[in-house]
Formats: sequence, C-alpha cells, structure tokens
Amino acid sequence: MNTSNNYCGSLTTYQRYKSREVKIGTVGVGGENPIRLQSMTTTNTMDTDATVAQSIRMIEAGCELVRITAPGKKEAENLRNIKNELVKRGYNTPLVADIHFTPAAAEIAARIVEKVRVNPGNYADKKKFQEIEYTEESYQEELERIAKRFTPLVEICKQEGTAMRIGTNHGSLSDRILSRYGDTPMGMVESALEFLRICKSLNYHDVVISMKASNPQVMVQAYRLLINKMEAEGMNYPLHLGVTEAGEGEDGRIKSAVGIGTLLEDGLGDTVRVSLTEEPEFEIPVAKNLVDRYPNRLPHDAIKSIDTNPINPFDYHKRLTQEVLNIGGKNVPVVVADFRLKKKITPAGLFALGYNYSVPLDKWNIADVACDYVFAGDHVVNFAIPGTLGIIYNHKTWIKNKGERCYPLVDAKTYLSGVELSTELNMVHACLKDVTDGFIAKLKADTSSVLMIDTYNDHGMAEQRRLFMELINSECSTPVIMGRSYNHLNEEQLQLQASTDLGALLLDGLGDGVFISAKNCGSDQMIMQTSFGILQATRTRISKTEYISCPSCGRTLFDLQETTAKIRSKTSHLKGLKIGIMGCIVNGPGEMADADYGYVGTGVGKITLYKEKEVVQRNISSEEAVNALIELIKVNGDWVESVQDS
Repeated sequence: MNTSNNYCGSLTTYQRYKSREVKIGTVGVGGENPIRLQSMTTTNTMDTDATVAQSIRMIEAGCELVRITAPGKKEAENLRNIKNELVKRGYNTPLVADIHFTPAAAEIAARIVEKVRVNPGNYADKKKFQEIEYTEESYQEELERIAKRFTPLVEICKQEGTAMRIGTNHGSLSDRILSRYGDTPMGMVESALEFLRICKSLNYHDVVISMKASNPQVMVQAYRLLINKMEAEGMNYPLHLGVTEAGEGEDGRIKSAVGIGTLLEDGLGDTVRVSLTEEPEFEIPVAKNLVDRYPNRLPHDAIKSIDTNPINPFDYHKRLTQEVLNIGGKNVPVVVADFRLKKKITPAGLFALGYNYSVPLDKWNIADVACDYVFAGDHVVNFAIPGTLGIIYNHKTWIKNKGERCYPLVDAKTYLSGVELSTELNMVHACLKDVTDGFIAKLKADTSSVLMIDTYNDHGMAEQRRLFMELINSECSTPVIMGRSYNHLNEEQLQLQASTDLGALLLDGLGDGVFISAKNCGSDQMIMQTSFGILQATRTRISKTEYISCPSCGRTLFDLQETTAKIRSKTSHLKGLKIGIMGCIVNGPGEMADADYGYVGTGVGKITLYKEKEVVQRNISSEEAVNALIELIKVNGDWVESVQDS
C-alpha cells in the first residue's frame, strides 16, 4: 500500500495507534491506557465554589481530566484554591489550565495544575486577519521569536512534571500560518509541529496534541495528516480528539460523532471531549458512548487487506458515479426509510418521514427533511404516493406490483441469475463477500442498478470502505447506498453509532445515499432526522440551518445556551445558512470563517455581529443583538419568511 498516505496501523484490521504514554498527574494518556474522557468547566474561574461544585459534577459523571480556563494571571493563581478545595473534598482528578493569549498565565498555571493547554495560533501571535509575505529568512526569524516566547513554559513544565496539550484550532490559526499554508488542515498541522519541534529540541515529551475544527471534514483530515507528518519526524504523541463548536442537542451529538467516531474507527485518539452547548457533565456520557464501542472491537471477522488505496485521506474527492434517476452523479445523497417491519403502510404513516397528506386539499405537503425512498419490503402501498417519493419492494412483491415509481430490491445471487428487473432503477443488496469479478462486470454493463451495501462485521465501517475500494480500483461507477442495521439502542446511541459508521464513509467522498434500519431504537421521525443530520454534518446534503456554537467556558460573556436556543427559534427555517454563536473572541472570528453570520461576545452584555469574517456592528447590547442579527440577515438578502410567519 502507498505508505505516503499512511495515517493508521491498518485500514482493514482494528488496532489502536501506538502513541507514547504521557502522565497527567496519576492518569496515563496514550500507550496502553484506555481512551480518557474529559470536559471543561463553564463557570467563572474566580468563583472557586462554583468551579469546584461543577468540577465535582463532571468527575462524578465520569470525567477523568477537568479543564478550566485561565485567561489571565489572577485566574491562573486561583487554580491553586480550586485544586486545594477539590483535594480537601476527596477529589484528585487532574486539572488542566486552558491558556490562549497570556504566556505569563500559562507559566503560573504550570506550577499548580497537572497539565497546561496552549493554542499555537494565539500563544505567541496576535491575530489581525492580515496577509503577510514572508521570505525564508523572515519566516525563520518568526520561528525564533516563537521559540523564545515558548521555551520558558517548556522549562517550567519539565521542572514541575507538568504535561502540556498543544491544541490547534482551525479558527485561530495565526496570520503567519494562514499566509503560508492557508486555511487548511496542513496549516493546522504545521502550526502544531512548530511548537512540537521546540519541545523535542528541549527534550520535553509530556505532550498531547489536538487538531480541532467545527467542520468534521477539516478536523479528520488534520488529525490524519498530523499522524503522517509526526511519523515522518519520529514523533508519536497521543491525540486528544474533539469537534469544536459542535452545538447542542442531536445536531451537536451527530456532528461530534462524525468527526470523533471517524478517527476512533481507525484506532486514533487517546482522550476525547465532546463539545456541546450544554452543561459540561452532559458531555461525558456522550463521550463514553462513543468510546465504549472499541475495547471489544477485536476479534472481528477478517477483512481482506488492500494493496492499493485509491482514497486520498487528506483531501476530499467525491467518488464519481453514474446517475440512476436521482441517485449518483451530481445528485445529493438520498435517504431511504425502512418500513418493511410495519404492520401496514398508510398515508398517515408517512408523516414521520416528512410527507403530510392534507385531506381537504387532496395534496401532499413535503418538508425540507423528507426521505426520497421507502423500503416497503413485502407491504403493498395501495394509495397515491407523493411525486418525490419512490417505493422499494422485495423482488417477488415488485413482480406483482410494478406501479409508477416502484422499484425492486434483489440480492446479489438473484441479480446474477438473470431475473426480470426494472428498466429504471434496481436496488442490489450486497456485502463485501458478494463483490466478485463477475458481479462487478455485470454492474459495469448495467446503467439502471444501484448497490445497497450491508455489513455484518463488527468492524463494519472498514468492511464497507474496503468494498468501495474494490469498486474504485475496478473502475465501477455504480452508485452506492450505504445501509447499516441497529437493534435495541436508545436514541442517543443510535445517533452516535450511525453517525460514526456512515459519516466516516461520507467524509471520504463515498456513498450516494444512506439507509438506517433500526429495530427498537426510537421513532421513525428520529431515525429519519438522524439520516439527514449525518448528511448535514458531513456537508453532503444541506437541509437546515447550521449553528456553529461553542460549548461555553469561564470566558463566556453571555448565557450561551439561552441565546443559542433563542437564535435557533427565530432562524431554524433558513435552510443552508450557517450561523456562528461564540461566547468570546478567542476562537470566534476564525471558527466562524466558515459561517455566513457571526454573533460574538466581546464584553459583558456586549455583542459584535459579523458577516463572514467582517465586523458589521460592534458592542451591541445583548438585549438587542438577536433582533440586530435578524435585521443583518434581512439586509443581506438571506432572510425568508417561515411558514408560521407567512
């Protein structure tokens, strides 16, 4: 296999990446240690009692590392009081100081807590969104300046036995990095490597690395590239995983699972933090649900190794497929709903799938989030279906019910046997073992079939990825709908597992549709919303407003949860719009570079509004800011009236 694209031990056999062990107090990270869970307090760091109380709630929820913001020297000093009070109450969980703009605060904190987190983008640089031309000489001078600023902290950490996280954020890359590498995963990696090389030169190795972004695709590519580049330089530092500014509720969980789960599937990650715009203790069970799938992943059914990996893991390229009706080609991925286990399919039953039949008007109302196909199995649909919907039957049932927009599902063996098929669309159910040379040859000569792939392997994502590699290397352009089955999960477990399994493939440009079959896992509506949520998080099909919302911390200057809910209630109908809601200036403008509009706390009760990267209105009263945001959206022509308003 091409080693230049290596980023994990194996693409077909599950194995943890072999990182070095770093001790954070008494807690080991990396090496043979389990994947650790962590979160961050949202209280004012100067409020010792509140921070201690919240830390205890986090610890009792399962948090193994507690991060606390220390934006200045007084907050760094107060970490001692917080630590002492926790110890007094019987809690010895390691504390992590979160530092951004103040090296002096980091140097104080490093003598108090077990770990210090620094952000390379703003530890030694002032971000002004300026493009600067550097010569090799001037760039080297900048690196020497950074080393001079950073070295004192490294020396203190060596003396005190304090660990460090070098935490790169996509939203806070320095102007210097942006000028040379652009707003790219490579820029994120190089930002961290500059600091890592300084640590290595000083023989300091108690370092953990993170590559966080609000876009899961950018985040995944950055971590993969980091592993690749570290190995080239003889480094194997442990990884802390997280999708920053993931948001709240099911959206935050799905987006986090897409990014974090994709990396966990390939054995990457030594600590995890799920960043939700919720109370921090609620993050821990979500993180636990994500990592609990992996201790028992082995043994799994063997997956044939791959000699040629046609997928570039560091750059997104959509697999090229032929178009079959509305599947494949340049179409967005379709969503297939599973209704085969229903007692009966009725018009009312389609309401959960986004189709609402109006009896007085005798017409269907179709929501933005409405499935494209329903797999009816052997149930016969005996009413007029909406014009945008297709029905899939088992082959024997289809033979007797060849109605308009009705299509057959056949297994691989039946497909090869030469049975009667539709001239428009045929779904062919197949697993990796079915993909033989003869099967591929028939698919390549067929312009009306779509693969509906499945897996029964405990390492199912890797098996389905292997199937895609077989198709690509054989130059077979048949579209593929990715199917996964789940049983007896709660709603959150289903969201996290499906987002991991399907999202990992979508981030690599694979798949022309998704099919979640879920027995005793929740409502039909929740399952369908999860399908669309996965497509939204991977940015392969946009069906609703996207909120880039930070999880809050002690720097936050307004009530993030309340404000996010208020903005969502007024803007959730603006399909395709991206709105950033940031508690402070630390990552705000940068992380919102991908957003259309930004709402950032810049002082107590003061909000600054952005249009993309540009400041539009400064220091608006928080009481007026939400209405001002709506007015800004209207002025720029991006507002539409909601159905309720009209």
